[in-house]
Amino acid sequence: MEAKMEGIPSPAREADSLEKIKKIFQRIFRDYRGNLAIWSGKTEIITFGKGKPDCILIFNRLKPLYDLLRFRDPLLFADAYFRGWMDIEGDIYSVLKLKDYLKSLTLSGFEKISFWLTTHSLNNTVERPRESDASWIWLKRPAMPKHSKDMNRAAIRFHYDVSNEFYKLWLDERMVYSCAYFAHSDDNLDSAQQNKLDLICRKLQLRPNERLLDIGCGWGALVIWAAQNYGVTAHGITLSQNQYNYALQKVKQAGLEDLVSIELKDYRDLTGEAIYDKVSSVGMFEHVGIKNLPVYFSTVHRLLKPGGLFLNHGITQDEEGGSRTVGSELITKYVFPDGELDRISNIQREMERSFFEIHDVESLRPHYLLTLQHWVKRLDAHHEEVLQYASEQIFRIWRLYMAGCALQFENGEMGVYQILAAKRSPALLAMPLTRDYLYK
Repeated sequence: MEAKMEGIPSPAREADSLEKIKKIFQRIFRDYRGNLAIWSGKTEIITFGKGKPDCILIFNRLKPLYDLLRFRDPLLFADAYFRGWMDIEGDIYSVLKLKDYLKSLTLSGFEKISFWLTTHSLNNTVERPRESDASWIWLKRPAMPKHSKDMNRAAIRFHYDVSNEFYKLWLDERMVYSCAYFAHSDDNLDSAQQNKLDLICRKLQLRPNERLLDIGCGWGALVIWAAQNYGVTAHGITLSQNQYNYALQKVKQAGLEDLVSIELKDYRDLTGEAIYDKVSSVGMFEHVGIKNLPVYFSTVHRLLKPGGLFLNHGITQDEEGGSRTVGSELITKYVFPDGELDRISNIQREMERSFFEIHDVESLRPHYLLTLQHWVKRLDAHHEEVLQYASEQIFRIWRLYMAGCALQFENGEMGVYQILAAKRSPALLAMPLTRDYLYK
């Protein structure tokens, strides 16, 4: 736990500062029921709970510690961790659960004033940390019109073009970066992602020689699986150059050039009408933007043949469309710059307004919790290897982002749904009378 403390005038003043901080922590965590330790560099400030700490928060600078106490803003907590001004040892999930405790904490007016004055005076005794290289923060990048083609392209590349090797270290063998489907909670990630790919194909009732469009095809797993196992002609589009290059290579290795094509293209640039029998979109519509959903769904409607099926798989939230939460602010700033979530009811309404008939809606919330837990565990296990392809900052961002999302899926703040719909037709669509076909 060696760390270099900066900006402290003298050991005596540092000791006095830490003693004052300790008293504030004692009040803030008076009713905390977990096991937690807080350190300043290699100096222990305070430990809460009766057992071994589930996690240790190590502040390598005092300035971020004072700011966190003054504002109790989880985004400051995250930013300090990403920049290396603070370290987390132990269970990262227990750290993230502090958000709910701090949110519910009630302080008297006197306590707030007292804490503010104390931390403000201490804050003025330390040097403000110099800004580290922040080129990885989206907000530092040039502004572009929200959800324009240029912004969407830049945002996708910002997230997905970190490095294919980076993603290989913690994704499954097919490089599927979306919610898996677990038959049992102890299934491995590879089999759960295969389950998901096949479930989508069954829901779409894919048949040989049908044409399938996959919007946001990622590294090509679904189009390759559909062509190999269902005999369809599949076309995938992505905005990520890295994904495009990788998917082309995998298609060639599989000998599927006659059945699978990959294109670097925005969905809004797809031309034609009634071209595809089936359309899938998995983990993509979160990037579309709520205001652009009518354009997105009407584009899919135009491309589908009459009676064609459309499966939309994506994340939702329990807040009304566009509402900003701590989680969404963090994700927008550091992870998905163009991400916007809405309630499942609003998504269905927009689909119906675009003349889709909804046939099936399935919640996969427990499946995404398990998926994210697998990803975090695998990312942690490959920490040293990750640093060969990405920075320590990227590792910390993805680690905190995925662990935080896991908790949001666990408590219901976020959901994920597969919606199966058909291009509305005056005739009765030839759908199976029961859902048995989904599970055979």
